[in-house]
Amino acid sequence: MTEESTLPYSSDPATFDRIDELRLRKELAESGPDAAATERQYAKGKLTARERISLLLDPDSFTEIEALRRHRAVGFGLEHRPYTDGVVTGWGTVDGRTVFVYAHDFRIFGGALGEAHAEKIHKLMDLALSAGAPLVSLNDGAGARIQEGVTALAGYGGIFRRNTAASGVIPQISVMLGPCAGGAAYAPALTDFVLMVRGISQMFITGPEVVTAVTGESVTLEGLGGADIHAERSGVAHFVHDDEASCLADVRYLLSFLPQHNRELPPVAPTDDPADRRCPALTDLVPEVGTVPYDMREVIAEIADDGAYLEVHERWAGNIIVALARMDGHTVGFVANQPNCLAGTLDISASEKAARFVQMCDSMNIPLITLLDVPGFLPGVGQEHGGIIRHGAKLLYAYCNATVPRISIVLRKAYGGAYIVMDSRSVGADLALAWPTNEIAVMGAEGAANVVFRKQIAAAEDPAGMRAELVGRYARELMHPYYAAERGLIDDVIDPADTRSVLIRSLTMLRAKHADIPARKHGNPPQ
Repeated sequence: MTEESTLPYSSDPATFDRIDELRLRKELAESGPDAAATERQYAKGKLTARERISLLLDPDSFTEIEALRRHRAVGFGLEHRPYTDGVVTGWGTVDGRTVFVYAHDFRIFGGALGEAHAEKIHKLMDLALSAGAPLVSLNDGAGARIQEGVTALAGYGGIFRRNTAASGVIPQISVMLGPCAGGAAYAPALTDFVLMVRGISQMFITGPEVVTAVTGESVTLEGLGGADIHAERSGVAHFVHDDEASCLADVRYLLSFLPQHNRELPPVAPTDDPADRRCPALTDLVPEVGTVPYDMREVIAEIADDGAYLEVHERWAGNIIVALARMDGHTVGFVANQPNCLAGTLDISASEKAARFVQMCDSMNIPLITLLDVPGFLPGVGQEHGGIIRHGAKLLYAYCNATVPRISIVLRKAYGGAYIVMDSRSVGADLALAWPTNEIAVMGAEGAANVVFRKQIAAAEDPAGMRAELVGRYARELMHPYYAAERGLIDDVIDPADTRSVLIRSLTMLRAKHADIPARKHGNPPQ
């Protein structure tokens, strides 16, 4: 029996209350398929599409559109024409601000995308872009609806085109709450942030069976495209959670840092943390000896409002930290070397991670604070053959292209090309600061002396003693904390305890910054 046959419809309004008819049809759309389908969803540890939307949005704020939409395909088992066509679309609010959302309903056709399903998403994306509000997708779908053929593929093309048009205009967040395979995986990859839940979400282009058939490799769903794999190895997932509730709560928290669109500043959050608070603990947190590791997260926590920050890509490329935080209530983006991992060197993954974050912050009017403690780029044949030149250039390009307020601070050391790339004054930082422990140089004193004084050291009666003397000379004359300041490459050398107050005063001054950009269609960033 179909849904239509259960509705007491009549063309004669005298015999039937049309309001009751509307109510019945909407109840069918909201209830979804039979209870057994819902139980199967729960058995997988997953919520329904509407339950997910309820967790994401403020209570009673959701307005649904096209709930009564149905597909028009025929044959191949598509005689069943359920309302919503497997995707719930609409808008609501998060902390009172408008957010657009679509959620795949896996209970209907496995959440697979067909023509009507895609057109609903297209309409919602167009509305989000027109209204200037964030778009959140709750993904739980089996890919393209095979029975609808090329129309399903065209539907994905329309999504990709809109993802690209919205990039840098409105925040786009993809929440993975089920499978996402094949071409469907490219839609999340085009958005600003991807969140995944362990055990229920997987992303891959080709599934385990195809991988085994083609390469002979045996791999599980989780091993191929699970949340931890994408958080630690591929870098596809920015955040990973153990359950849907905590994941969706994190989406709400993430949205609190972001503006509605690129024509406004991020929201300001009231804080009781004084803007002029001194941070004497910083002196002890950062060892003066450049080879002693420490956790840069503790530095960020000491500087940020109330010690709070949201780290992005926490488990990928650990030698660099990117995080959203607040300073005097205003959103900022931190980019910082992590001496606890690979000595804070820049490598291929770290360069890509930081470049992507810098671009996101710039597009969403989020000022950038860069904390430097970098000995250089990671050496090695693997890095060179892997393209460290072009990957490192991505970070350089992102900083040079950014027009938001940019402040860099050298905490300890900044050597070679890595110093330049990490938002030095020469590539356009608005303010370049340093602690009195800073060393800015082409390379460390040992390496520099071996190059510059090679002949003298080789010719000396006591090469070791001569090397030690020349290393000390090079360090005293070219690597002292004030060398860069004397040449105008550092705007000020500051007491570490004053770091927070100096940053907040500087950001306040730069808040109205306006930068003219060259007239061009777009740049051609390194790939």
